[in-house]
Amino acid sequence: MKRKIVIPLLLTLSILCMITLLFEETYAQNLYWGSSGNEVTELQNRLTRWGYYDGPISGTYGPQTYEAVRLFQQRNGLVVDGVVGPQTRAALGMPTQAAAPTTPVSRGVSRSDDVHLLARTIHAESKGEPYEGQVAVGAVILNRVRSADFPNTLAGVVYQPCAFEPVKRGTINEAPNDSAYRAARDALNGWDPTGGALYFWNPGTATSPWIWTRTITLRIGRHVFGN
Repeated sequence: MKRKIVIPLLLTLSILCMITLLFEETYAQNLYWGSSGNEVTELQNRLTRWGYYDGPISGTYGPQTYEAVRLFQQRNGLVVDGVVGPQTRAALGMPTQAAAPTTPVSRGVSRSDDVHLLARTIHAESKGEPYEGQVAVGAVILNRVRSADFPNTLAGVVYQPCAFEPVKRGTINEAPNDSAYRAARDALNGWDPTGGALYFWNPGTATSPWIWTRTITLRIGRHVFGN
């Protein structure tokens, strides 16, 4: 009789242990108020680069980091709780054991569906450019998605007739490198070095008279950006 009771009990304990381990594996990397270390430093660096955080890079998760995380979550369609859990980590481009979110991060842009297309476009348009310039190209594309003057999906913007030379030449289909993928994620996460530009071009090769009617706001590498 005792044997019959012990076996189900052991089975129940085993299941509970497995659930506990899975829970710990999923949430072991959460960052929250009071956390400290290299990952908090990386978090603060990313939030600073994208304009969410203006405090010290201290490696300590305090009130300023908390508010910056909440603002990032609010603007990216995430649960606003100030905790850097699996979905927020994925949106930030930080390593996580959980699946990346499928929530759209911008009008007409879904991270899981479109990051590869954005990386391909960045690679084709800005291969060999400074990293900031690669992010800037991605930001211009995303700015167009948000603008009422352009198609409201990433694919619509990229494949709009005569919009991007790589589409016409077929180089849009080349495999992007790691730098292009990182630049795509940074742009999707909100880093816009251009300050909202809708156009970019290479002054040394541009032949369209119309493009020169645009107002140039900055230059990064061989590209100029403007509206």
